[in-house]
This record gives sequence, structure tokens and C-alpha cells, in this order.
Amino acid sequence: MSNRRIRKVVILGGGTAGWMTAAALAKVNTPPQFEVTLIESDDIGIIGVGEATIPTIHWFNRLVELDEAQFLRETKATFKLGIEFVGWNGGNSRYFHPFGRYGGPADAQMFFHRWIRASLGGFPHGHQDYSLATLAAMANKFGPPAPDPKSLFSTLGYAYHFDAGLYAAHLRRRSEARGVKRVEGKVERIEQDPETGFVTRLTTHRGQVVEGDLFIDCSGLRALLIEGVMNSGFEDWSHWLPCDRALAVPCERVTAPVPYTRATAHAFGWQWRIPLQHRTGNGIVYSSRFAGDDEAASTLMANLDGKALADPRLIRFQTGRRRRSWIKNVVAIGLSSGFLEPLESTSIHLIQSGIAKLLSLFPTRDCPEETAGQFNRVYGADVESVRDFLVLHYSRTQGRDEPLWRHCQAMAVPEGLSLKERHFTRTGRIVLSTDELFREASWFAVLMGQGLRATDYNPLLDTMPADENLAHLLRLRDQMAKAAATLPSHEEYLRRVMGTA
Repeated sequence: MSNRRIRKVVILGGGTAGWMTAAALAKVNTPPQFEVTLIESDDIGIIGVGEATIPTIHWFNRLVELDEAQFLRETKATFKLGIEFVGWNGGNSRYFHPFGRYGGPADAQMFFHRWIRASLGGFPHGHQDYSLATLAAMANKFGPPAPDPKSLFSTLGYAYHFDAGLYAAHLRRRSEARGVKRVEGKVERIEQDPETGFVTRLTTHRGQVVEGDLFIDCSGLRALLIEGVMNSGFEDWSHWLPCDRALAVPCERVTAPVPYTRATAHAFGWQWRIPLQHRTGNGIVYSSRFAGDDEAASTLMANLDGKALADPRLIRFQTGRRRRSWIKNVVAIGLSSGFLEPLESTSIHLIQSGIAKLLSLFPTRDCPEETAGQFNRVYGADVESVRDFLVLHYSRTQGRDEPLWRHCQAMAVPEGLSLKERHFTRTGRIVLSTDELFREASWFAVLMGQGLRATDYNPLLDTMPADENLAHLLRLRDQMAKAAATLPSHEEYLRRVMGTA
């Protein structure tokens, strides 16, 4: 059996995807059972726009044993309680997608039905008053979730903003300390076994040959192995997600960093704003069908908070995924497996998703088709669920009549999304599978934020008299406001955790 074990893993490409994969493999490979070699070139840039994350980042940071204080210092990170959406329903409309839960610690999913019942009866207070993360974010405050499940603070959730380049460098240092070998160079030759079609070795422009049993394609949008060699094919989703370009530019930080990402809708796309300790990350995502690069750049530069620190960098992309992310002995992780725009900060999550599935399905040297098939099924389902969540933002935009938004409002949406919308509007229920990334609170926030309204609620709630339901909601609203007021400012908490004055 031992001669069937993987002895050499080769990662093609660095950046966030490559070094996250290397760090994870190095951590689980103790004591060492196989070699890990990563090939990257300093001459090839990284996309590097994924500076915002979602709470699943904690799984990975725990896996590789990152110290939070050191991580915050070395990556210039800030905390993130959610995403504010501005202008998606026209004008200065705003709504917040919070991390964590709505309602009190004992409410769980029934909170949505409590609030819907009251709202249908004329209750004047909005659902955002019942998210502690939303209240804290809007007051520029921060606190971590409490370990006591009975505490109101246990309903909080959080993620981070960080400098993607510094994060990759941080992981590289840790990976190399755990035995990962880095090879500098551009791959010029890829060889395959003539009988099996498995990739056997890569040769760099310097003539260095790297052999392997398992190859992880982290070469970004170029997808050198999974597409260039394995011809995976691409499933185009641009009919649902029409934006195909982005411009990214950092600017000076002029105010204290807020604990949330902001996504502002424009006539032909949307703009992100990501606050870090040392600068603010900005970018505009747009459709080349509805705007030229110069127009997009002008809009971006006119809406910066501070002085630009570089010229805008253009990124061309096509939304969609590889038809198969694992073929023979090649596994694509990160952008090589497909691209979903950064509207909900899911890029790094999808890297983690690929890594987690690779670890649970880690193969023998013959890479059984059954193993690859299972990876492709479960990873594909993960990507599709994220796709549907993103499509919801576009298809349900109201109050905008620009050509891009009229196109999105008229398009047919994936059936899975349509089913979720019908369930919610008719019954107040949010129907999810057990493995979906975004849970009930996220769907509720965006469904409500994009203007959908439930017309009914769970009938079991009628066992409680209406006045008791209202009294519960009023007490909880008061408790939420008082709890948020006790939290320290985001900047104060950040300094406290990092141990700086």
C-alpha cells in the first residue's frame, strides 16, 4: 500500500491561493509524508484584490495556527462585521449584510418569523435594529463573539480586511519554516505520462525540473494545468453576472478604519471600499458592454476618500467555473478553478473550500476517478450556491434604470435562486441545503435589502399572543442598542488586540 502514497506535491503559482494551499499542506503533513514544492515567478503579478473576507477565514487561520495579533500586525488587517450596500436600490439607499445572527441568542430562525409577523401588523421598527453586528458597525464599534451562548454578544460574527500580498508573504514564511520548498521561475515545459495523461514534471525557464505525483494549479486566471493541459472546459455565467472587468487602486487612509466593507452601485457596475490599517483598497467592477475603461477609471478616481497611491490596475475576467476542477492528478484551487466577482468577498473562501475538500479527499498516486468526481461534485455545488447569492444582488436591484441594471432586472435567474425567492415571499422561510456557505441571516439581509418582502410567517408562531410577540421585540431592540453602546471603538479594539499603544 505504501508505494501508492503521494510522495511529491507540486503547487504551480504563489499568491494567496498558492501559499494558503502550501501552508495547509505543510501543517497537516506532520511528520512529513510527502514533499511540497511551490513554483512561482516574481515577474508574474497576482490579482490581489481579495482584501476582504467572510467569517470562514477563521477555519483556515486556526488550521495553520496563525496568531491573531501577529496576523493583524503583519498583514495590516482590520476587523469586518459585514458589508454595506449603497445605491443598489437607487439614490442614497443603504442596507447592511451583517455577519452573525439576527435576534437574541435563543431566537434562532424563529426571529425572522417574529419580525415578519409584527411587520405585517404595522410594526414600525426595521429588521436591522435586531442585528448587533449592524448596530456596532454603523457606530464604528467592534467586539468579538462571546463564548457564552446565552449572551447577546454570542450573536456577533466577524472576518477581516487585510493586504493580500502581505498575507501571502506571511503564509510563505510559515510554510517555508515547515519545509515547503519554493522554486523561482516561469514554467516553460509541462510533461505528461504518455499512457495515463498524468502530469509528471514541470521545467522552468531556468531549466530547473520539478517532478511530482500531485499537481495543484494555482496559476490564477491563466489556468495553465487544468485548462492548458487538461482541457477542462469553462462554464460561462456572464449571462447572470455581466460584469467582466475591474480596476483596482489603493488610496491614502484619511479617517479611522470602519469595521465593514462598502459596495456602492454605479450606473455600469459597483465600487468597493476596503479599509486597512495603512491604506484603503478601492476598485470598480463593471461591464465593458455598458462602459469603457476610461469612463470606469474616471468614476473610480472621482470617488476615492484620499489621494491615490498608484495608477488604477485593469483586470479582465469572465465569470464562471471550470467544468471540472480535478482531472487526473491536477487539482485547480483559486482563480484557476473559475472566477466569481468580489461582491460578497468570497474569493478567499472558495480557495479555502478547495483546500478543505482536497484535504478530506487527499488521494493516492493513482488519483482515482471516484475521488476526483466527488471533489468536482461538492466543490461545484459550493460555487453554484455562491453564484446564486451574487445573482440576487443584480437581478433584484430596484430604483435604477441604467442599461446595465435594466438588463439585470429582466434576466431569468437560476432555478435554485427563484425557488428561494418564492419560498421567502410566500412563507417567510429561507430554504437552504446543509452545505451552503451563506446561511439564513445572510439571505434574509440581502432579500430584505433588495426589496423582497414576505407575505406570511410560520403559523406555529400564532401560539404566542400578538402583544407578547411585540413586547419581546421591543425589549430585544432596547437590549441590542444598549449592548452595542458598551462596545469599544473599532480602532481601540484593534490596538488592544495587537498590543500597541
